[in-house]
Amino acid sequence: MGISTQSHGIQSILKEGYRHLSGLDEAVIKNIEACKELSTITRTSLGPNGMNKMVINHLDKLFVTNDAATIVNELEVQHPAAKILVLAAKAQQAEIGDGANLTISFAGELLQNAEELIRMGLHPSEIISGYTKASIKAVEYLEELVESGSETMDVRNKVEVVSRMRAAVASKQFGQEEIICSLVADACIQVCPKNPTNFNLDNVRISKLLGGGLHNSCIVRGMVLKSDAIGSIKRMEKAKVAVFTDGVDTTATETKGTVLIHSAEQLENYAKTEEAKVEELIKAVAESGAKVIVSGGSVGEMALHFCERYKLMVLKISSKFELRRFCRTTGAVAQLKLSRPSPDDLGYVDSISVEEIGGVRVTIARNEEGGNSISTVVLRGSTDSILDDLERAVDDGVNTYKAMCRDSRIVPGAAATEIELAQRLKEYANAETGLDKYAISKFAESFEFVPKTLADNAGFNAMEITASLYTGHGSGNAKLGIDLEEGVCKDVSETKVWDLYSTKLFALKYAADAACTVLRVDQIIMAKPAGGPRRDAAAAAGAGMDED
Repeated sequence: MGISTQSHGIQSILKEGYRHLSGLDEAVIKNIEACKELSTITRTSLGPNGMNKMVINHLDKLFVTNDAATIVNELEVQHPAAKILVLAAKAQQAEIGDGANLTISFAGELLQNAEELIRMGLHPSEIISGYTKASIKAVEYLEELVESGSETMDVRNKVEVVSRMRAAVASKQFGQEEIICSLVADACIQVCPKNPTNFNLDNVRISKLLGGGLHNSCIVRGMVLKSDAIGSIKRMEKAKVAVFTDGVDTTATETKGTVLIHSAEQLENYAKTEEAKVEELIKAVAESGAKVIVSGGSVGEMALHFCERYKLMVLKISSKFELRRFCRTTGAVAQLKLSRPSPDDLGYVDSISVEEIGGVRVTIARNEEGGNSISTVVLRGSTDSILDDLERAVDDGVNTYKAMCRDSRIVPGAAATEIELAQRLKEYANAETGLDKYAISKFAESFEFVPKTLADNAGFNAMEITASLYTGHGSGNAKLGIDLEEGVCKDVSETKVWDLYSTKLFALKYAADAACTVLRVDQIIMAKPAGGPRRDAAAAAGAGMDED
């Protein structure tokens, strides 16, 4: 009886609860289907007319966006093969900051075509070999499509910057790209260092304030703090700034002591000495030339009283990261304890004032003259989800600026590059012999999803547009792309739709690598999930506790 219940095959050598899937139907095809499902989700969000997705994550936070990187981040994908595509998208986002959707959708298309080849009888290793050859060739062709003269650019020339940034921003906020690109270009050019390759993304801050509309958005050369000044002084011009990380208050000792007081006179003197000490410290700061005190901790009532007496403006910044940025903006050196700062430790602001924007009181520190390393884009919008989406568009613009500082080459956008690559790869496949040619041909076919998806999302006839693109490219016009406003094919040098070469290059590489990685898997062995409370159950319990 005991012998008959024993499991056979690989199950006999594994612990109870393990799952083992192998073979084409169980492992390969199932993996491909999971990846196809993921790419179907993101594909409809591709391009300027991409649809939004409403994602509610495990913490009940709502996201309404067409940004693929945010969508896949919040989806918490569990399937191991689909996770490979998510990792490829994250790598693209980390490298360029744009093109995550292209990576996932292209990898999904490659796997869908690979499934057709597998059903025709090709072995996955032959498909991988063909895909690898095709991706190497595609990179070569992509270099040939680079617009001549785009290798050199002046990263401080706003017109050139906007022309390269427009396509990336338009895919997030179609119709508003001109306003956003202008804001982002101004902000980036202001903080661009002497050597543009050292451009730091953290130097362009985004401050989201509810109310108004995008046309009310502006650039502040300096910082915007979402807090009011403490005390009655709300404005200072051309002031020196002292920054204290520990707070502006009477210093408490580390050890506890007991003071024995015998009479009311002694009690009064004790209070007076404390008062005199605080006054002495504040007076020392005022005499150093500082007009503004910034505290990283609490500000005591008595200290505030003396700050008012010596006409000092007091700000409180609780976040240490925000405090560091403030020091970068003003050039101040943060002091640990309240004491007289040396002239070298003081920072400088042209003006610091409390203003009311859309019912919110904010403190704006401006440094209009040189030496400023931070600029802030103040975004206005009617709802939080609109502001979040605008923030992602600005973020894409800033990332694109960083990418163009390293490599400013551009290729035709509006699906012109994809169709040209598809056409050249098909010619290359026809010249090949062996079974690889089928895989190369399918790789070329996969590029067609870009014009088809762009046309579908805009409500045009995808087949007609793809056919007319092929016709145009066949007659030698390599820059023929889709004009999504009129639904016809136009030369991209007229429509001014250019994509960064580096965005396309990395998307192509990551998508091909992800597809080949998924195809290389022929067995899946899954352990039984560990015991203990599930993550979502714990999160739900945590949410319940918060509500109490």
